[in-house]
Amino acid sequence: MLDQALESLKIYEWGVDPKAVKSIQDAVVASHGDAAARKKLESTLADVLSTDVPRAAKDIVCRALKTIGTAHSVPALAKLLHDEELSHMARHALQTNDAPEAVKALVGAIDKASKKIKIGIISSLGARGTGVPVAPLAKTLTDKDAEISTAGALALGAIGSTDAAKALGSAKVNDTNRIAVCDAMLHCAENMLAHGKKADAKAIYGTVLKIGPTKAAKIAADLGVKASA
Repeated sequence: MLDQALESLKIYEWGVDPKAVKSIQDAVVASHGDAAARKKLESTLADVLSTDVPRAAKDIVCRALKTIGTAHSVPALAKLLHDEELSHMARHALQTNDAPEAVKALVGAIDKASKKIKIGIISSLGARGTGVPVAPLAKTLTDKDAEISTAGALALGAIGSTDAAKALGSAKVNDTNRIAVCDAMLHCAENMLAHGKKADAKAIYGTVLKIGPTKAAKIAADLGVKASA
């Protein structure tokens, strides 16, 4: 059944033959709990990404690898990160991949990515949270493009770690990124509070107040200072 599905992927287009999609989905489900079968399936699907099957077929494969992907499929997915049509699905597959190699692939693709793809990769790193190095995201805070620097700030806020807060606190704040930086720092402070780190949270709230936030951010920071007292 899987062999037939893989064969049909060679000419697959969206909505033409849903059986091909279901066969791959069934194979993913069937491999649950069987490490050897899942490893073989992952390898087979990763190999498909290096062929000339249609975009729709590669989209299906990326969706499957989002569920079963390990370090083994990272290289195949990484090669798609700069592809304007396939980058979205490739990075989402890497975003949920627990392997450290997935983080390295995403970080390594930032510098040479187009603006749209770069923002997407930055967002995926923020969504991963744990295990993501702060330095590459801190670097994006200095980008001249306001949308990229904003994405970097929000990603650091999503990570919410002490290092992320320090990077945000050291950022050069201007009228284009002020709101994003303040919002991200508030997220970091909330994370500190949630983990009982009141002193750290209070310091972050204090930094927000010094930045010159919006009225809403000031209210949130003032309340945060009281909560962390």
